[in-house]
Amino acid sequence: MTTKIFLYPGMAAWHFLGLPKEIGQEIKKNFGKGSRGFGSLPVEVTVGKTVWNTSIFPEKTSGSYLLPVKVSVRKKEDIEAGEEVTYSIKIRI
Repeated sequence: MTTKIFLYPGMAAWHFLGLPKEIGQEIKKNFGKGSRGFGSLPVEVTVGKTVWNTSIFPEKTSGSYLLPVKVSVRKKEDIEAGEEVTYSIKIRI
């Protein structure tokens, strides 16, 4: 998938990738029953040469999910808010 990374408004400075709505709805349909706290689902993410484990979280307005991108990944892959990022996820349920 390819989407723009964005800085979540607020003091914490979290960066997220929003999963496309149709993909998020497919994930929810197939894996939603296995969700954890806050509706999260564990995933393995690949961006460039970097692979890490994290969780995706439901996003209320789009009906899809948000993927947090930690600072160490952004630095390794030279990613900044507003840039298009190509990534893949694998659900780990």
